[in-house]
Amino acid sequence: MQYRAAIFDLDGTLVDTLEDLAISVNEMLESYGFPTHPLDEYRYYLGNGSKKLIERTLPKEKAADEAFVIEAMKRYQAIYEHHRDHTGPFPGIQAMLDALKAKGIPMGVCTNKHQQAADEIIGGMFPAGTFTTVMGDRPGLPIKPDPKKVLMMAKEYGVKPEEVAYFGDTSVDMDTAVNAGFLPVGVLWGFRPEDELLAHGAKVILSKPEELFDKVEFADIAKE
Repeated sequence: MQYRAAIFDLDGTLVDTLEDLAISVNEMLESYGFPTHPLDEYRYYLGNGSKKLIERTLPKEKAADEAFVIEAMKRYQAIYEHHRDHTGPFPGIQAMLDALKAKGIPMGVCTNKHQQAADEIIGGMFPAGTFTTVMGDRPGLPIKPDPKKVLMMAKEYGVKPEEVAYFGDTSVDMDTAVNAGFLPVGVLWGFRPEDELLAHGAKVILSKPEELFDKVEFADIAKE
């Protein structure tokens, strides 16, 4: 099977955002006088969008207060806009993207991160035009693992679901790929372990970006 499009998760897949996210949430928690969390715990808090991240990190009684969660989320998002010191693409990512682009493969990003942050990170860390679409958390559209957004992207690229490889580092990403009928490609340089990815349907596992073309065959659209 030759794949004709690639869609990527953002956090833990294309870029390492863990430390800056943890710093930002902990700063929000400290502003309320709440306990903070160790860096490694954030590997399991992330993946389901900003609101779920805040619910998981707040004290239980506050996490049950919807209005407070929304307030805390907005405070966190404002803080996060000023924390990019430790964020950058994982080693080997840019070379992998360049190789896909040379084949004419349309590429997109679908993340549960809020849209503004996704746009700023992609715009600041990758060459213009690398990605056809950057789809973050947008009003009126469900977040992953609902497949609606990634299927919209596949339609935009003019490809069938079975022609799309979807890359991610969490169970949410693998569930998204399975729900959409894509090839689920799990990456091990991100936030979650291999057994989680396999348990949620990963068909290909990459331990480093350089392995991609040995494990997944892409059409050379540029030569067609």
